[in-house]
Amino acid sequence: MADLKEIVAFLDAELRLSEIKDYPGAMNGLQLENDGTVERVFSAVDASLAVVEEAVAAGGGLLIVHHGMFWQGAQQITGAYFRKIRAAIRGNLAIYSAHLPLDWHPVHGNNVLLVKAIGLREIYPILEKDGWPMGVAGLWEGSREDLIAATAAAVGREVTVCPGGADWLGKVAVITGGAGSEVGKIAALGIDAFVTGEGPHWSFIEAEERGMNVLYAGHYATETFGVKSLGCWIGQRFRTAADFIERPGGL
Repeated sequence: MADLKEIVAFLDAELRLSEIKDYPGAMNGLQLENDGTVERVFSAVDASLAVVEEAVAAGGGLLIVHHGMFWQGAQQITGAYFRKIRAAIRGNLAIYSAHLPLDWHPVHGNNVLLVKAIGLREIYPILEKDGWPMGVAGLWEGSREDLIAATAAAVGREVTVCPGGADWLGKVAVITGGAGSEVGKIAALGIDAFVTGEGPHWSFIEAEERGMNVLYAGHYATETFGVKSLGCWIGQRFRTAADFIERPGGL
């Protein structure tokens, strides 16, 4: 059995929560505490009602998520939101969230882990914001079709493609989640292909007009990597069982 405060202090320091700016609704860190003990660590992309109920049914403990409980800001504690909080408290489930700090982490980050899963070489950070890189890039030196196949295999789903650029690729950029709107900034870096989760409709058109390939691999699918890695690592370090709760939304 592990101590919740020790795990939280370790995560806060490792993820550098006090240094990395994020959206106000992210509220990175411990969002809900339990009685202070952790026998099992769960990880999931979203702190949804279904995820909370599954973690509680398995015995409670600590749930580490990428998208936390307060994404929409202040709201009435009614309906499904009330049931989620009630289930977590009754089930002795603590909830910890890490958004941009987890995207950007050099070891357990969504960006770097997806890049490695795809098979890019000579990885380097790109697009600094508030002192931290928004994404990473690397060398592919292969065909667009091979990159599509490698990305689909990495995320375990079909990839939507804007084939706006060359068939033979060199530099490939990766920003997980909903970063499709960054297509202009990515193109300005001389990137041949951009892998992200999702983007607005106009991002497809802009990529076409700029002559760049974009692979939309799914918001959820591209952001499973960080929480899986972090949950497993915390479980090993604090000697608790660790499980990933799969709850894809299809987007």
